[in-house]
Amino acid sequence: MVDVSSRVAQMRVMVERGNYFCMNRARQYGKTTSLAALERALAGDYTVVSLDFQGLSHADFATEGAFASAFAQTLLDRHEGDLPEATSDALEDFADRDSDSHSLRRLFRALRRWLGASQRPVVLIIDEVDSATNNQVFLDFLAQLRLQYLDRAKNPSSPAFRSVVLAGVTDVKHLKNKIRPNGEHTTNSPWNIAADFDVVMSFDATDVAGMLTTYDADHASGMDVDAVAEEVVAWTGGYPFLVSRVCQLVDKHALGWNRDGVDAAVRVLLKDDDVSLFESLTDKLEVYPVLKEQLRSMPMRGEQITYLPYDETQKQLRIYGFATERGGRLVIANRIFESLLYDQFIGEKRSGDDGFFRAGDLGRNLFVDDGRLDMCAVLEGFRRTYVEVYGPPEKSNRFAERDGRELFLMYLKPIINGTGNYCVEAQTRDQTRTDVIVDYAGERFVVELKVWRGPRYNEAGERQVAGYLEHFGLDVGHLERERQVAGYLEHFGLGVGHLERERQVAGYLEHFGLGVGYMLSFSFNQRKEPGLRRVTVGDKILWEETV
Repeated sequence: MVDVSSRVAQMRVMVERGNYFCMNRARQYGKTTSLAALERALAGDYTVVSLDFQGLSHADFATEGAFASAFAQTLLDRHEGDLPEATSDALEDFADRDSDSHSLRRLFRALRRWLGASQRPVVLIIDEVDSATNNQVFLDFLAQLRLQYLDRAKNPSSPAFRSVVLAGVTDVKHLKNKIRPNGEHTTNSPWNIAADFDVVMSFDATDVAGMLTTYDADHASGMDVDAVAEEVVAWTGGYPFLVSRVCQLVDKHALGWNRDGVDAAVRVLLKDDDVSLFESLTDKLEVYPVLKEQLRSMPMRGEQITYLPYDETQKQLRIYGFATERGGRLVIANRIFESLLYDQFIGEKRSGDDGFFRAGDLGRNLFVDDGRLDMCAVLEGFRRTYVEVYGPPEKSNRFAERDGRELFLMYLKPIINGTGNYCVEAQTRDQTRTDVIVDYAGERFVVELKVWRGPRYNEAGERQVAGYLEHFGLDVGHLERERQVAGYLEHFGLGVGHLERERQVAGYLEHFGLGVGYMLSFSFNQRKEPGLRRVTVGDKILWEETV
């Protein structure tokens, strides 16, 4: 568990200010955990009423009377021993009598008597307000809370909850729009008195490092805490459930507290068919086809989507935690969600596949030698499959740049499945981008996919890949390593220039971390030279496959 005390402290300040606010975050984003911590932090100075709407049924929202009765019963069940006798008696009256005679106004009159007589300020916390989706009674309930707030603003002695905290996935304004599609009251929301909730709930590398430091103190793992924390955040984007789950899997399966162990934990997590968060994501894809198409366009087609804060589809993606804003672009929230989406979309595309997935699956043993992935062989195998299926690109009228990305992922997926991970257009720390980054058995491969648009463009692509290699630290190593590699060069007689020998030496260069990168270029030029060629950019070696 990551320490959330700093976030709770920010929430306490909002309570002390008398704010009414809503904590809207995606599923399993730490809302309930944070609310429990807030309740503990407030207990000494406030009377805290903590409720959960998840226990209310659809019938409880059917009428004002039914809701008033259910609310009173829930309050009694949770806090009967903490309430004054007069308040308990009044609530019992609501809970026991025929609900047809009840109303929210009468319920709040009873609550105001309690609030006015209470020796300590009362804070109301309600979790899982999404259970109130699409019903008018909940809006009326919010309107009563709003009325109390406004009365207190006019007259500070007017009884009211000191603070009201609602928690759920969907914000209250969004619920209002669903309930009243004709736009009624859109400018007068029953929750327009709410303060903005700007507390950052996601975890950064410092947060994760604090958790790992505590773990290491107990287990003497000897890990590089900062390096592991950065790798965890790189995969999870700081999504609280994913952070905790990945670390738990590393510990449970003794995968090793290093980059390879974190990568292995991610593979275990993605294979789990009982992760409710993943089920929620995939379910939403079926319920909202527009969301599905938007999500497909980003990882599979490489489309860059401008962030539009008022676009309804983008709002949905952000509400459910699938996407976020970064650098003015809408991006998938984290690499684990990306991987899940790859699997989902590739699985769907297999039914109409012309043979790329099957070819990668059948040839996977040809691309792995002694446990190491031969990326040059993968690129060559993809080129052969592409020409067999479509013919040369210059003669195919079916090709678009986004097709190359999808087809390559279709081919790559079965080759690395179970042992490796990959991500598309990974957002690096210096805000540069790349097309495909593959992690396989402890090695990292950077593959840039390009469409040939002339020598100048291609040289720019080569320099870009070299920049990625520099970013990932895949550069020339120590002098002693250079001497070792020089021995290999002499042993293989590289001056002869045979491609196979160059490939073998490239394997050694890569083994020693001497900056090997890869490019896959689709060329429509009939005078092109298809196949694999070796390119040197500064101290980097690139293997470029031209289709």
